[in-house]
Amino acid sequence: MEKIKNNSPVLFYFNSSKKWLVKISKKESLHTHIGVLKHADAIGKEYGSKLITNKEKYVYLLKPTMYDYVMKIQHGTQIVYPKDLGYIVARAGIQNGQKIVEIGTGSASLTSFVASIVKPRGHVYSFDVDENFMKIAAKNLKKCGMEKYVTQEKLDIKTAKKLPIEEADVVLIDLGDPWTVIPQVRQMLKGSGAVFAICPTMNQLEKLTISLIENEFTDIESTEHILRTIDAREGKTRHSFQGIGHTTYLCFARKVFFDRDSKKKSKSIDDKKKTSKKSVKKVTGKTKKSKSSPKPK
Repeated sequence: MEKIKNNSPVLFYFNSSKKWLVKISKKESLHTHIGVLKHADAIGKEYGSKLITNKEKYVYLLKPTMYDYVMKIQHGTQIVYPKDLGYIVARAGIQNGQKIVEIGTGSASLTSFVASIVKPRGHVYSFDVDENFMKIAAKNLKKCGMEKYVTQEKLDIKTAKKLPIEEADVVLIDLGDPWTVIPQVRQMLKGSGAVFAICPTMNQLEKLTISLIENEFTDIESTEHILRTIDAREGKTRHSFQGIGHTTYLCFARKVFFDRDSKKKSKSIDDKKKTSKKSVKKVTGKTKKSKSSPKPK
């Protein structure tokens, strides 16, 4: 039985659209349209318990999941939503102990979710160029308890003279021009390592795919994920009028070795052999002609 203490995270749940994520503090209260929720009243209760407001409304005291943290995250930029986060983790095979590189921290929704998967033995190295976004991201990481599994650094990967990471398992890109960092991504990834890029438009997907092929990536896949919820009620179940439609496109690929250099070398050797054979034929032809010439009288 896990009981709520001072400083415990709690999700005050009234319904699917009215819920509040707080850290319990003895002296604080949450004022809402359904009444006042005193933090002190939650202390000592078991997660899942009911709390009554001064307006005789009740909320449930739920233990926040990573989904709750992502949906309640402070936005500095557009976030990556859970419907996309789950697919990214599954498709790239992200797991505990892996080394993950993120280019473009944003509000840290993707950062937080991935850190919760690779911890405690793995780590996320996140790079951004905007200090304001980085500060918001740091707060969000601390709020969900993932800060010790993430290293944030202000660095422009596009212009970096020396890349900070090598032999990464997965690289995640959240930039407006992801194709510009693919050469650097290749250098940071281990063989067969995966890259995932967040692309708001199809034009970005086109340019990105061209760059992936040029830089020897395969298993390239572009997808869009739309979530449609159902209002399930006795006798009147139907599709919900609310839902999350288009948020972004996702592009996945894996690093491989096309062996272009060896092919060029092989072609060069073949060309030399052909040239050599032609020269022999010419020389042989001249010799035969000389032998077959009639002797002078």
